[in-house]
Amino acid sequence: MDGDNLQNSADWGPFGRPLFDDPQARALSRVGVVDVGSNSVRMVVFDGAARSPAYFYNEKIMCGLGAGLSETGRLNPEGRKRALAAIHRFQLLAHGMGATPLSAVATAAVREAEDGGDFAEQVERQTGLKLYVIDGKEEARLSAQGVLLGWPGSYGLICDIGGSSMELARIADGKVGERETSPLGPLKLADLKGGKKGRRAYIRAEVEKLHEQIGMDRNRLFLVGGSWRAIARIDMERRGYPLHVLHEYRMSAKAVRATAQFIADEDANALRSRCNLSSSRMSLVPMASEVLLEVVRRFKPHDIAISSYGIREGLLYEQMPQTLRDRDPLIESCRFAEQKDARLPGFGRTLYDFILPLFRSARPERKRLVKAACLLHDVTWRAHPDYRAEVCFDNSTRANLGGLNHSERVFLGLALLHRYRNKREGTPFENLYSLLPPEDLIQAEILGKAMRFGAMLWPERDAEIGKLNWYPKKKILELHLAEQAWPLFGEVAEARFKSLANSLNAETALKIGMTRV
Repeated sequence: MDGDNLQNSADWGPFGRPLFDDPQARALSRVGVVDVGSNSVRMVVFDGAARSPAYFYNEKIMCGLGAGLSETGRLNPEGRKRALAAIHRFQLLAHGMGATPLSAVATAAVREAEDGGDFAEQVERQTGLKLYVIDGKEEARLSAQGVLLGWPGSYGLICDIGGSSMELARIADGKVGERETSPLGPLKLADLKGGKKGRRAYIRAEVEKLHEQIGMDRNRLFLVGGSWRAIARIDMERRGYPLHVLHEYRMSAKAVRATAQFIADEDANALRSRCNLSSSRMSLVPMASEVLLEVVRRFKPHDIAISSYGIREGLLYEQMPQTLRDRDPLIESCRFAEQKDARLPGFGRTLYDFILPLFRSARPERKRLVKAACLLHDVTWRAHPDYRAEVCFDNSTRANLGGLNHSERVFLGLALLHRYRNKREGTPFENLYSLLPPEDLIQAEILGKAMRFGAMLWPERDAEIGKLNWYPKKKILELHLAEQAWPLFGEVAEARFKSLANSLNAETALKIGMTRV
């Protein structure tokens, strides 16, 4: 089925019409952004479903523009050369990718250095790239918008740490509220006098200022920035956490304290190697952990989440129309994958309607995962049959899918694994099953087996062939087939129907037309 038919369908139910083929979304199909920070210079080119884009290209150069800034008042000379070379390279790459003009911003080091303006002029003169030097509050706003790209409608504080500064912003109802900046970047802290004791006193005083300016917010604390991600990766190592996906990784205040102590006690080089961190990043981690300890102590968040989305994603979000911002990033991404890779684009919606009776009483967040699974149920059909189930699981748990926490990733992956095999034992992923409670393991199995069965019954996307009825109190799973659909219910389909019923601990009933069999 072609995309135009999908777009023109009149009724898309609670999930709404896909927007990735609309003109406003097509304009965002390939967007390049450059972030010139105090520690690194990075270019990201986004591509794909506009609301939850893929990272078409992502390159970072550790330049250290802000190294020594506190002492000299100027950008690091060697870092300046490296940054200029990196930006020149990025301009050429973006032109070849069709991602120009690039959106480029410079943050704390360039805005604070006395030669920052001269550097921006040199960049434009030698590379043609207009570099916008933004203030701390604008940096906080863009970082918060990056978080909203992945978590629309979230509440809490965004805490973005760079090399030379740290920003806080409040988000609520999909909007960015109060914003403040502070000189709490690790490169700044490294230049402080007074040793560890003096540094901690300075950190406490600066965090107290932020608290007075922003006020208390005990909702979620979203952590943005490479140093926070490094701390999260070390927390995973300390805990033996099985899923090495940093985005949406959660930590408690207790875990932050334990990991800060772990960082202090461990050999830095050995820890860096185990966690696959660069030496330049690892050198900043101890000071960043001191800042995080104080932020958590003062603001007392009920939950701490790592966001891989930040200022670069915020630049993309800035260019989105509101109609696109309001969409669910997970569902839009899954729709894009179905349209691009499924054998029968559009069938995911039909499959969802068919199996929905099994999840009538489910919470909206669970129905959302059911929808996502149905959209993705066939996108890995090109994989070898012996590995298709594993490819499904691996793709769902590690792919760039927004709007998913870790347990939801595993639930979605397990449902898709059961789409292609009855048993979940004997796979390389069994250590990840512990991220789900036992009842969710069963629910994922039911969803997967329902998709496995339902995928056999439709020869075309919109055919009206039958429906499922589920009576949970009586434990009866009823299949009502239209007369013309009877030949589709062959031996394999019947076996899959019974397997689904077994997972529900139910008896089966079959109706052909109006006759119970």
